Amino acid sequence: MPALLAACGVVAPPRRSPEPTLANLSYYRDLVEPFGLEVDETLLRSAPHVGHRDLVDRLVAASQVRDGEPDLVIVAHALPDITPFTAMAPYLDRLLGGRAVNFGIHQQGLAAPFTALRAVSAFQRAGRSERAVLAVLEQTTLPTRFPLVHDNHLVDSGVLLVLGTGGGPRIARVESVAAAEPAVTRLGELTAKDPDGTLLVTGPWLDRDPLGQDIPSFHCNPGTYCTSVWLALARHWTDWRERYGTVLLCDTDPLSGATHIAVLHSDRARDAAREDG
Repeated sequence: MPALLAACGVVAPPRRSPEPTLANLSYYRDLVEPFGLEVDETLLRSAPHVGHRDLVDRLVAASQVRDGEPDLVIVAHALPDITPFTAMAPYLDRLLGGRAVNFGIHQQGLAAPFTALRAVSAFQRAGRSERAVLAVLEQTTLPTRFPLVHDNHLVDSGVLLVLGTGGGPRIARVESVAAAEPAVTRLGELTAKDPDGTLLVTGPWLDRDPLGQDIPSFHCNPGTYCTSVWLALARHWTDWRERYGTVLLCDTDPLSGATHIAVLHSDRARDAAREDG
């Protein structure tokens, strides 16, 4: 099972000039007009113009992710990059040594990072990865108005997770609950195993208190789509591994209605609980 070795995040980095984006107006028109949409130049001029490459450059600058070359690099995102024809997984791989199998996961909405964790686990089981890097990217400059982004005032953000074979909280399982099924049932089953030692981390698209019970919980603030619970993990994982034997990361995609859950187990917290007992 993949173990979390290091993590970092970036939120709302400085805005960039719109001129490089505006130079691609004809490309954007060719892209959207066949679907009856129009390029909104006013929207583009007021956007932050922080692309996937900007986010990656900031993430790899973090000291905790530079040590050690990964053998697997995955880039996951739910919103497209504003810069045409970019391949971010090879770019990130080159920054980290250039020796990894690398690919991207997209067009899955909020599910993309959860799918990426399944892929890392599969590579580990096959003996093909000992150190993986997962980047979750979200840029918000778009050539047309997209209600999910603009009505919810999303900001540019990114997360980078380093995943190995031991030494940190383990990704024990990744699950999805279909829109037609009550996610609260599955969350209740997972938290019931150790209610005091389980932290429920919910994204902004899931109810703040889905279980209606007095259990440890953390609710992510609005402003992000697919990076929400991963930003929280990057900020707090070292504290959480000391305090909780299990951390549940979950959010519901507002577009598909499906809920996605990642279960992390920490032996360090369980060992401490035994010593206190």
